[in-house]
Amino acid sequence: MEENESKSTQEQNQEVTRAAGIVSLAVMGSRLLGLAREIAIFYYFPTKLGAGAFHLAFRIPNFLRDMFGEGILSKAFITTFVATEAEDGEEAAWNLTNRIFNLTCIILLGIILLGIFFAPNIVDLLARDDFDEILNSSEHYGFDTKVELTIYLTQLMFPYLLFVSLAAIAMGLLNSKGRFGIPACASSFFNLSSLIIGVGGYYLFRRYGMHPTTGMAAGVLVGGIAQFLIQVPSMYRVGFRYQPLLSFRDPRVLEVLRLIGPAILGVAAVPINQLTNTWFITSEDEWLPWMQGAYRIMHLPLGIFGVAISTVALPQLAKYANAGETEQFRNALSYALRLMLTVILPASIGLMVLSEPICRLLYERGAFSEADTIETGRVLFVYAFGLCGFSALKIVTDGFYAHKDIRAPVIVSLCGVALNICLNYFFIFREYFFDPRAVVFSTVFTGTLNGGILLMLLRRNVGRLGLWSMAPLTLKILIASAIMGIVCWLTHGIIENDLLGNVGTGPRIVNVFAPIGFSLLTLAVMYKLLKVTEFDDILNIFKRKIHKQ
Repeated sequence: MEENESKSTQEQNQEVTRAAGIVSLAVMGSRLLGLAREIAIFYYFPTKLGAGAFHLAFRIPNFLRDMFGEGILSKAFITTFVATEAEDGEEAAWNLTNRIFNLTCIILLGIILLGIFFAPNIVDLLARDDFDEILNSSEHYGFDTKVELTIYLTQLMFPYLLFVSLAAIAMGLLNSKGRFGIPACASSFFNLSSLIIGVGGYYLFRRYGMHPTTGMAAGVLVGGIAQFLIQVPSMYRVGFRYQPLLSFRDPRVLEVLRLIGPAILGVAAVPINQLTNTWFITSEDEWLPWMQGAYRIMHLPLGIFGVAISTVALPQLAKYANAGETEQFRNALSYALRLMLTVILPASIGLMVLSEPICRLLYERGAFSEADTIETGRVLFVYAFGLCGFSALKIVTDGFYAHKDIRAPVIVSLCGVALNICLNYFFIFREYFFDPRAVVFSTVFTGTLNGGILLMLLRRNVGRLGLWSMAPLTLKILIASAIMGIVCWLTHGIIENDLLGNVGTGPRIVNVFAPIGFSLLTLAVMYKLLKVTEFDDILNIFKRKIHKQ
């Protein structure tokens, strides 16, 4: 009996790994396209002027997207959809989907109208000294200050919130049905659309006397629409049919709303901290673009590995929690954490070692200077410390969501936000460490602390999670990652200092990808020598793919 159960657990772990691999590949494409968009922004717009205005304007609706769309709607919907389908049948689950779709449209349309109307007040609240400066003739286009330009861009991009939130519901629906590839690819269509329209609009809108950042704003809006529409055919294939249903009294709708209300704070520590950080960093010219550039690079491994594992784990955790299978729940959560450590910890160390070369390769051209590269690399170095904490926070929060327990995440998140604001106040306002890295450190520290505290609270609620058994694995990963980091550092130093330098695209590509190649080879050898079984699971997925082909 125990042998069968162990075999079943192993098969489930392999299924999680396989699905996470699919999502990782899809998310990789999306993140790379997002980086390409960021590169285009830095190439065409100076960090002090157009880039700063666009990043602040996009951060406002994007914050609401993180809160309502990715952070809340998909998680609250998945847990309720799984329970509805299991207890009330498939038809009831589809009815719930339609009601949530229609209710979301009504609520978000109201929020969008309010956001457009109050955009001047919101921007004035977030923007500080730097945004009051007068735009020069090359950046003018009818706007006297960066504040006016930021307000204009914010109003253009606010409707993006509706479509990206509908895309989040679609993603939750498809993930609940075991479809992970298309939802993970959907954000690629957002980034691709925003990149093409943004670059094309730079020339088109400028030609007609409109500010060239209008193209980037239009690209964001069209990209949000594309992210939703690309998932519609898959929704149809799994059985969804749209109906104009609406109910404020349906018990399942109320259940979703009960999860959404307090959970807005429960999972929103990172996005809330990002928004509050904005107020502290807009006092200096280039801090916001530097932090946005570093954050975009940090999001590549976070999305490829951390978000992918979290995305795959949530439907499985919700199923076990709803069925009362506590042991299976603990095994699934423990495996997700082990899988996360196996890939995220070495990625974090590699990102620290290559922070400046990566920024130089991606950004240093056009309006982005060498000084911008150095400062963005320093910010990225600090962000890299938070990769494991941010990833663990996502997975552990999903554990609470699966049990429909959101009280603990709410309290912990609120305390984290308060701590982040206090740290930023002492670092920036009192000038104990007046540096953009101080703001990033606050976010990294509070996010990691939140993840650790929630993990302890979850252990108290569901019993032992096998955390002590993870200690030997963590030690093995640390040893392998440390050796990998040394190889990466030595390889980069030899190539840059003794062989090629860092001037020109060719040497910069070699400076980044040659150390990465040697590092991955070193990591693979160390994992095999140290017998890290989670790495074997990952390798087996690739072997099966190759064998099938």
